[in-house]
Amino acid sequence: MRRLWNKAQANLGFVPNVFRAQALNGEQFLAWWGYFNLLLNKEGFLTVAERELLAVVVSSLNRCVYCAVSHGAALREATGDARTADGAAVNWRQAALSPREQAMCAYAEKLTLRPAEMTEADLAPLRGEGLSDAQILELVQVVGMFNLTNRVSSALGFVPNAEYHVMGR
Repeated sequence: MRRLWNKAQANLGFVPNVFRAQALNGEQFLAWWGYFNLLLNKEGFLTVAERELLAVVVSSLNRCVYCAVSHGAALREATGDARTADGAAVNWRQAALSPREQAMCAYAEKLTLRPAEMTEADLAPLRGEGLSDAQILELVQVVGMFNLTNRVSSALGFVPNAEYHVMGR
């Protein structure tokens, strides 16, 4: 865990509060971090910006302040577009998103708010925008990860680091 904290300090200039809060159970934190890191920080089937957009939209829908702010910062950095990133964090429908991004956000919204209503027909707009099965699976995994992470962060009252508020601006 110390190596992870040192790496965060070197890369970000601070240790994210989520690391500090979850360090109470190091083994569980490292298991969560391994999957989180695999989904968000490694090369994947979706772009970094697309994965961060999904993180922001899901976190906004769940009203998870920590994740909406921290991943809003990551989305601003990934896109260089603070206006669109901030818009997506409040109401993705009013943000300047591409048709592909809109389809992804609509799917993420339904999966987050009404998972029992999901059907195979919900995949058609994603496929219509050219998403492959591997990209759709990654989208579902990112949405699932953030639904889990949002609940933990909100339940424990995680507070975003002040540094997130100025990143990418």
